[in-house]
Amino acid sequence: MILDIAVAAGVSPTSEQPTRLPLQILRTPYVALCTAALACLLAIHLHAAEVIPPKPDRYFNDYAGVVSKEAVLRFNEQLAQFERETSDQVVVAVFQKMQSDSDVADYTQRVAQTWGVGQKDRRNGVVLFVFIEDRKMFIQVGYGLEGVLPDATERHIKPLFRAGNDEAGLATGIDLICKAIRGEYKGSGKTVAERHSGGGFSGVLPFIIFVIVLIIISRVIRKLGGYSYSSRGGGPVFIPSGGGWSSGGGGGDSGSFSGFSGGGGSFGGGGAGSSW
Repeated sequence: MILDIAVAAGVSPTSEQPTRLPLQILRTPYVALCTAALACLLAIHLHAAEVIPPKPDRYFNDYAGVVSKEAVLRFNEQLAQFERETSDQVVVAVFQKMQSDSDVADYTQRVAQTWGVGQKDRRNGVVLFVFIEDRKMFIQVGYGLEGVLPDATERHIKPLFRAGNDEAGLATGIDLICKAIRGEYKGSGKTVAERHSGGGFSGVLPFIIFVIVLIIISRVIRKLGGYSYSSRGGGPVFIPSGGGWSSGGGGGDSGSFSGFSGGGGSFGGGGAGSSW
């Protein structure tokens, strides 16, 4: 009798399951949320496994040891002089292998951006990356030079790497890059590192302050009855010499290199590269 009344009222007995529809509606955002969470965890894992090398202090950096020391010095000075003449910063980095699971273009773009190669206002930096074991290379180009450096440049380099002639490949790459971008900008005659090294009076100022402080200390010690190293009453004066105050030369291999310092350039992923 109760069922007949429900039918008479126009209500179907199967409509007693209204809770399934809301559950199905809620299921879609729940799945989307789980998917997003998994994607975030995967991204965190990939970036945790990625290593961004520290910014180099030279233009030519052979971390894989594939060229001679003479070639390293020659390439480095060639690129330093190129910056003096054009303000363009060209850096070469040769690694044994990539320290990332990312695509070579994405990874090298992040590295070049971190290093800040190129002038900040001109964004005229170029970085030639080579990964020996991975047999990959990529030329990252700053925004200000994307229109003048052709993608075909890497095609002239890869055959030399494929033949195992790494030094010739690097020499060709450097020459082609410099030839393509020369003339876009004019240099100041100094590199960023040389401008920041404290040349002129600013470089002498710390030395002057050091000497003045020593003289004052020696006079104070003498008045207090301390030891005296001079019979003329002036106290000891020590004048430092050697590599500590020199910006070039000196002992060690680094003294013969022109140092590199990034100018704050930026990269948007322009450039070309692939496996060989």
